[in-house]
Amino acid sequence: MSSLAQEESRSISENITWGQRKSFSDGKVNIRYKNFLGYKKGANGKPEIIEEEAKTVRKIYELFIKGRTASWIAKHLTESGIKTPGGKDKWQKSTVDSILTNEKYKGDALLQKTFTVDFLEKKIKKNEGEVPQYYVENSHPAIIDPVEWEQVQAEFARRLTLGRTYSSKSIFSSKLECVDCGSFYGQKVWHSTSKYRKVIWQCNKKFKDKEEKCKTPTLQAEEIQMMFLNAYNTFMGDREQVIEDCEMMRRTLIDFTKLDSQIEKQTGKIEVIAKLVRSLVKENASTPQSQDEYIKKYKSLSNKYEEEYRKLENLQKDKELRISKDKAMEVFIMNLKNQPLIVETWDESLWVLMIEKAIVGRDGSIKFVFYNGTEIMEM
Repeated sequence: MSSLAQEESRSISENITWGQRKSFSDGKVNIRYKNFLGYKKGANGKPEIIEEEAKTVRKIYELFIKGRTASWIAKHLTESGIKTPGGKDKWQKSTVDSILTNEKYKGDALLQKTFTVDFLEKKIKKNEGEVPQYYVENSHPAIIDPVEWEQVQAEFARRLTLGRTYSSKSIFSSKLECVDCGSFYGQKVWHSTSKYRKVIWQCNKKFKDKEEKCKTPTLQAEEIQMMFLNAYNTFMGDREQVIEDCEMMRRTLIDFTKLDSQIEKQTGKIEVIAKLVRSLVKENASTPQSQDEYIKKYKSLSNKYEEEYRKLENLQKDKELRISKDKAMEVFIMNLKNQPLIVETWDESLWVLMIEKAIVGRDGSIKFVFYNGTEIMEM
């Protein structure tokens, strides 16, 4: 009876799985509305925007692109009394991260992100290529503009590379660098309790090494802003050529002919070693032999396997990095096309979207490095 019940459970699970995958392949989008902020099930069965909740989603994206961290945003939403997608009072960083990286907010849907591994224990696993995934574009109304969504993903990637050095204290944090030591500039307050109170920017490690202290000067926000405006206007003066160069760079980034060949070759090497390991184990199980010799051979093959596998992982990471850079370049091109040729007043969104880093020289000059690699020096 137990075996029959298990078989029935397996059959039901397979039928459900088939139905879900058929739905995915047909491009039908299912959202768990109870824990999904911004949408409800519409009259036609498709997602429909809840405008009041959509305001919160847009605010999260706006704060992030202005430099705030997911942790800061979570704390801000909690203090503001805004309910989480699950109706709770306290927001978590992971919830904010999930909203910032979910493609459904730009109107698309990636289907079958997870799948059930064991039909008896109902274990769920992240889909890392084991089963097919389906990407549906424009499947429902977007809360976040697709360009803005891509900007957020590019900023996500940038912050990951910075790690703990990223700071969200100001719009200039984690972008303004010292030419002497490579450290970021930080905001400092002089004469904080007097009428001469002044906010300046200086290298965070300027006085940490008394013998080799950095010789880069302090700067005021207004100086940085003015130099950025000049650099931006110079940069945009040749926008068409810049876009053409960026497109050429993208074509180079996504040419994986050589890299795919290397990955295929490396995968073949690993498969050969794995086959040798299986053959060695099988031989040891069926033929009497010295176990010391067997262990020695097994360890040698195992070490070789790990070495070759690390090489494969590095190749795959290289490909992922190039894909990420290509996506960032695509976003940069979209920004170029949408921004004004000349700006006369400070716009912090332009700073966030256009500048990768700004390096302060000893003479007070700043070298602005745009996301396409263009460098423009301003005094």
